[in-house]
Amino acid sequence: MNTIRSTFSKMLPHAKITHHHSAARGHSDHGWLNTYHSFSFADWFDPNFTHFGTLRVLNEDRVKPNSGFPTHPHRDFEIFSYIISGELTHRDSMLRKGAEGGQSDKFYRMRRGDVQFTTGGTGIAHSEQNEHAKETVHFLQIWAIPWKRGLTPRYHTRHFEDDEKRKGFVPILSPLKGGPEATFEQEKLAEPTIDGTIPIHADFVMGAGLIAPQSKFEWMVGSGATESSKRKVYIHIPMAKKGKAKVRLDGREDILNEGDGAFVDGVHTGDKLTVESVGEVEAEVVVLDTA
Repeated sequence: MNTIRSTFSKMLPHAKITHHHSAARGHSDHGWLNTYHSFSFADWFDPNFTHFGTLRVLNEDRVKPNSGFPTHPHRDFEIFSYIISGELTHRDSMLRKGAEGGQSDKFYRMRRGDVQFTTGGTGIAHSEQNEHAKETVHFLQIWAIPWKRGLTPRYHTRHFEDDEKRKGFVPILSPLKGGPEATFEQEKLAEPTIDGTIPIHADFVMGAGLIAPQSKFEWMVGSGATESSKRKVYIHIPMAKKGKAKVRLDGREDILNEGDGAFVDGVHTGDKLTVESVGEVEAEVVVLDTA
């Protein structure tokens, strides 16, 4: 056993990595919705899993065809949906079904690779429905706490190609240029710190990658875009590969399976976190990097 353990080498010995097992998540099956909660949500509460930095909610949802979340309000959260498979239709409450016009930030039929983002701010209402006749939609819904309350509500939708995710971690979200003191003009322009990402009102970066078996990606903590040098990183492995995807972090012995997550604490801007795929198939890995 000592010989085996000696083959594992920590690249970030100062990092504390805590496994969040899939079985420790909250779970509800409502028939139309099968949902897992990495953090306390709805009727499930665990004092050990209330938030991690500004990361407040990470739900892994499957919604059956011709069902979904009817019009509902959001306020003072940054909320984003990451589509893994199937189709999810986002519709602002002011748009009548059948009269939406073309695809826009207020109306979007999302499929794999799409990310829909909502700044709840002073209040916004939308629906998220699986309007497909046959396919179940599988997606992550994630909430972050913004750097201040009372922001102007806003939507963004953007597509991120799988081919790019196979080359390395692709940044998905990064802080709005101007930060907490952004001017009216900066809010209107909605430019992210990292080009090609969606701007978020938080010291927060999201990335995603598809890692081939026996391959490694590196996540640079903070991605050169964040304010606080002390960081927390949450890693999530979606249940997307029928249990065949497995991941190792920082060269350590512990293995993350599908549905698992990991709290990475005590890291700093510029640290490089190694994520290695050690399963039979490529692993989809979502990285949430927060102050």
